[in-house]
Amino acid sequence: MGTLLKKVSFNAFMIMIGLLMVVPFIFMISASFKAPADVFVNPMQIIPDKIFTLNYKTIFNHEFYFQWYWNSIQVVVLTVLFRGIFVTMAAYAFARLNFRGKNILFLLLLCSMMIPPDTTIVSRFLLYGYLGLNNTQWAIILPATFDVFFIFLLRQFFMSIPKDLTEAAIIDGASHIRIFFKIMLPLSVPVLITMALFTFIWTWNDFVNPFIFISDIEKQLVTVGLEYFQLEAGQNYALQMAGSCLIVLIPMILFGFLQKYFIEGITMSGVKG
Repeated sequence: MGTLLKKVSFNAFMIMIGLLMVVPFIFMISASFKAPADVFVNPMQIIPDKIFTLNYKTIFNHEFYFQWYWNSIQVVVLTVLFRGIFVTMAAYAFARLNFRGKNILFLLLLCSMMIPPDTTIVSRFLLYGYLGLNNTQWAIILPATFDVFFIFLLRQFFMSIPKDLTEAAIIDGASHIRIFFKIMLPLSVPVLITMALFTFIWTWNDFVNPFIFISDIEKQLVTVGLEYFQLEAGQNYALQMAGSCLIVLIPMILFGFLQKYFIEGITMSGVKG
């Protein structure tokens, strides 16, 4: 009886926490379909008396909104692609290859995770300016290609794969490149999807980097574009909520389809290794 009561209490507590996290999202969707004057009149009225669609029509007719959206999609796709190539190769090298200074280099990479990214903004701005990357989307894509966290995550997973597989392939004459593409990557699909989903969400939600390194309004990403949009809309919170709803639409769809692989990838890379 005591165990059952604990389970019921724990489930009830988690449901309350979940509701607290969902309420702001529900408020955002509800406010996006309200007239500006009705947003705070009865904020907890989930379904408005009259569905107000002018907010979305205004966004669809905005000069730059969908240009920002397309810019974000381009940056996210290229970041996921480049990170998937270089991070997986680096993780395989640390997991399977033997070379001088491997452990020291990997330790230095882990130590770099302790440096807050905000402390390097000025130096990165000067470096990108010298390389001609400022005010281009490459200032967002190229630095995000290399990520120590995912190198560690994939290294742990690669180390959990039995060495007998790779050793047998080497005996049969397979090179490391063939082992990487024919054995390692097919076994790593859940972890790779997890990395892709994390990369998508982090890049899609990034505000600081595009705000600092991109200056032209037509080149901006949707997160910073929404800030400009809010300045234009002023106190029109309903319009701002409509813009925010469109921003979270793609991440929600992706997570809905990839949730199974996301959970499986986290479990496989976190327990093994």
